[in-house]
Amino acid sequence: MLFQSRNICAIYRSISVAAALSSKPNSHFIQDSVFHYTEEVLALKLAPILQSCTSLTESNIGSVLKKGKQVHAQVTVNGIDNLGILGTRILGMYVLCNRFTDAKNLFFQLQLCYASPWNWLIRGYTIMGRFNCAILLFFKMLVFGTNPDKYTFPYVIKACAGINAVKLGKWLHGIVRSLGFEDDVFVGSAFIKFYAENGCLGDARLLFDKMSQRDSVLWNVMLNGYAKDEQSVNDVVELFREMRRSETKPNSVTYSCVLSVCASETMVKFGCQLHGLVVRCGLEMDSPVANTLIAMYSKFCSLFDARKLFDLVPQADRVTWNGMIGGYVQNGYMDEALELFHEMVASSIKPDSITFSSLLPSVSISEDLHQGKAIHGYIMRHDVSMDVFLKNAIIDMYFKCGNVEAAHNIFNCSPAVDVVICTAMISGFVLNGMSFDALEVFRWLLIKKMRPNPVTLASTLPACANLAALRIGKELHGVIAKRGFQGILYVGSAVTDMYAKCGRLDLAQQVFRRMSDRDIVCWNSMITSCCQNAEPELAIDFFHQMGADGAKYDCVSISSALSACANLPALHYGKEIHGFIMKSAFSSDVFVESALIDMYAKCGNIEAAWRVFDLMAHKNEVSWNSIIAAYGNHGLLKDCLDLFQGMRKDGFQPDHVTFLAIISACGHSGRVEEGKHYFNCMTKEYGITPQMEHYACMVDLFGRAGLVEEAFGVIKSMPIAPDAGIWGTLLGACRLHGNTELAEMASEHLLGLDPQNSGYYILQANLHANAGKWDMVSKIRHMMKERGVQKIPGYSWTEVNNGTHIFGAADSSHPQSAQIYLLLDNLLMELQNEGYVPQINLQLQRNYPQKSVNSD
Repeated sequence: MLFQSRNICAIYRSISVAAALSSKPNSHFIQDSVFHYTEEVLALKLAPILQSCTSLTESNIGSVLKKGKQVHAQVTVNGIDNLGILGTRILGMYVLCNRFTDAKNLFFQLQLCYASPWNWLIRGYTIMGRFNCAILLFFKMLVFGTNPDKYTFPYVIKACAGINAVKLGKWLHGIVRSLGFEDDVFVGSAFIKFYAENGCLGDARLLFDKMSQRDSVLWNVMLNGYAKDEQSVNDVVELFREMRRSETKPNSVTYSCVLSVCASETMVKFGCQLHGLVVRCGLEMDSPVANTLIAMYSKFCSLFDARKLFDLVPQADRVTWNGMIGGYVQNGYMDEALELFHEMVASSIKPDSITFSSLLPSVSISEDLHQGKAIHGYIMRHDVSMDVFLKNAIIDMYFKCGNVEAAHNIFNCSPAVDVVICTAMISGFVLNGMSFDALEVFRWLLIKKMRPNPVTLASTLPACANLAALRIGKELHGVIAKRGFQGILYVGSAVTDMYAKCGRLDLAQQVFRRMSDRDIVCWNSMITSCCQNAEPELAIDFFHQMGADGAKYDCVSISSALSACANLPALHYGKEIHGFIMKSAFSSDVFVESALIDMYAKCGNIEAAWRVFDLMAHKNEVSWNSIIAAYGNHGLLKDCLDLFQGMRKDGFQPDHVTFLAIISACGHSGRVEEGKHYFNCMTKEYGITPQMEHYACMVDLFGRAGLVEEAFGVIKSMPIAPDAGIWGTLLGACRLHGNTELAEMASEHLLGLDPQNSGYYILQANLHANAGKWDMVSKIRHMMKERGVQKIPGYSWTEVNNGTHIFGAADSSHPQSAQIYLLLDNLLMELQNEGYVPQINLQLQRNYPQKSVNSD
């Protein structure tokens, strides 16, 4: 058998080493080599060497190994063939000194019927991280017929933990129980740690309760196991209280573990009580405890307390500095974080990758590219280790500062790229509107055989949403469902958002309703998606369900619900939400108040909109734009322009939204010259580049005034290709003023850009009907049927007694439709008596009832 053979070459090398050592004049054993030492004497010489192995450092490992080899040489020179306990001790010395080759060579010279040599070699494999080899050697030990002892199992258990072999660990537990080693403190501790690290907390606790002796290490292992499980926070607290009632006193490791749970769960009161207990025990200045306290207070947003504790630490190490810098960044104090970083460098504490990973998000938020480049330069000059977290932070910083090229260069120059870095690239491309590039990185990731994680998939889904790539989105959803990621909150939210933005609100609702847990982000995503997909009633329903489900509203929830009320419109719902805002903490939120202004304006109550604006304690560009747009949409151009001047006097710079509202108001009021003036003011005085919406407003400005050629001139002067909205605006102007030539040109572009929009077909048909070209009307109607275009009916609305009543053309669905039509007839008679003359030429159905495009 393999284990019965002797390694002759190893023996020969050992003898050669001994002879060489004895021939050197500086050898420690030159004078002793003429004597024959007994095994007991050599064991006494080896004892202090083994003792020094327990405290090995880089500085003394060489001297310890040299002395140990000299003892090994003396064993060979003195002809001690029966290498029993002495040989095992030398083997242990080689293992502890990381000389594994020498350890293996010596192993085959020992008496392998004893467990000790096997234990040392298994320990060596485990220390090296070769867990499979350690487990294989354990099985060879069993095959060889050597019985394991209580010192065998701790490292075999550790090897099982290293490869997450839970079933093998449980099988091993059965063997340990049968051998009676389960109650041993070292074996039991190893099993408890194994179970705790692999999520088997029930098994860990069962074994923990059986242990007759429980030292602080064992308690801490169990506490750490509970702390790593988000669902076992209460168990951490209860177990800590039980530990305090026991004979074992908590130490710094215990307090660090329990305080870390308080920080993650924002258990403010309990955390403060623990701090008092720490002070009482005299452990407040212990480095791990102080660091955890700083992290806890940072999570509590109590930066004053965190900084006070930081300043009290007598010798703050790198971890302490990193914790305080990270606390400032997490709470949005970016300037303070940068200032503390400079203090850290001045204190001769060398920053590491964690320092910069904590600091760079502050640059990303402020979008200070110059500062980001300076930090990147410092990292390169001082050879800071570029781990995966630091690379991600640098890539994220460049993306958020808009320097896509720099981020891409770092990605290309990285010698080793993993799934985390690829995920950072995907998120960065999506953030900068480069969704196609994001999908390319995802495809490259798959080609390189990398396995996308939940964050990768959740980051890729927005790219599908932006490109309306429903097929790819469905494929990703299939992968998510197959791997069981759909239950993860942020993944489920990304899937619902993707379906909603791809126009499949029905699928978005299905995914949303199947989610077992829904946080505020999920609810907000659904409410916003309903608003974006022209389903305001459904948005309000989800808003009500959100409250009934116990989820807390935030400013996004409130703003989205108010937007739904504005689009419905439903003034009574809007007033109810306004009442809720006044009673809650949102009454001073500038974005919520801006949404209120927009809601009241779109519901026709301009006075209420002004009152909200007038009572605002703090105004910003968004609130000014909301009130300017409100007055502009109501045709109150003078008030709109007065507000514009007031905005500038208040020190706020108008942006592209401001000018969009003003130009639109000029168009509705027929003030062409004012509209042209403010368009030129926007481009020349404020340097704002016109967007598609501004050109559409200019086309509408000229079109409403009958200046159709000038409107077409605006389109020809555009530096970007006009979209369907631009051509649709021109077509509407042509229809209003009877310009069939330009209408034909606009129609050709529209049918190519948006062939499923029924409104453009109806506009063109009505234009030809006004001109008496009924053959063209029939042709357009036939084209609509061929392409399956359905006319979306228009609706009017009115609100009576807090109820919204909606009407369509020739609608008889209302329960009081007979009385309504009777009232309308009476009003029409009153109008005719006052001299009103209807424009019959604009009513297609009266002139051409037999072939109306409105009919089926």
